[in-house]
Amino acid sequence: MDVVFDPSAYPPLALGFFGLGTGYLVYGPHELFGYPPQSDATDRALGVWGIWLPGMCQFVAGSILFVGLSWFEVFIKSPPLYMAALAFSAYGIHWFAMGWNRYRGNEARTNAGMCVAYMVISAMGSTVFFKVGDWPVGLLFLALFVIYFCHFFSVIGVKLGERGLGLFHILTGGWLMYLTYAVAVNSSLGYHWRV
Repeated sequence: MDVVFDPSAYPPLALGFFGLGTGYLVYGPHELFGYPPQSDATDRALGVWGIWLPGMCQFVAGSILFVGLSWFEVFIKSPPLYMAALAFSAYGIHWFAMGWNRYRGNEARTNAGMCVAYMVISAMGSTVFFKVGDWPVGLLFLALFVIYFCHFFSVIGVKLGERGLGLFHILTGGWLMYLTYAVAVNSSLGYHWRV
């Protein structure tokens, strides 16, 4: 006997966008303006934020999307939704590692190779979403590519890389807040904001 679930019109996109946006808005001011100042307490606080907001929110969103697309088939199968599941899951796991390393004060230069891998996944996301005409999310992935480009130079010791990282964290965090708002009002109120 096959069990069939009703389709869901509520993929957890807003949760993933919100978590990542909050993380960027927490990390960005420290990277761009040096606020709060560098200290062990700042690193621990940033680590906790990294694990629980961008890490947990994206991991949960990605897991629900993957399970809903593959096991229970409650979401419409589409390349953009698959790409969203892949990205939310991968970025969430990445933030667990980033947050933990920051919390523990571990060596940041090991992030250089990670940056290359995440530039690739960002390019994939940008390709998928621009191809299907979803420019707001395509733009997000383009910004993510720039973030990992700046992050690469930051971890190899180029000071301008950290300032660029902070600037793009803040700008992308703002864009993610728009995407969160748009998904939430579209789903809750039937609005038609561009996402």
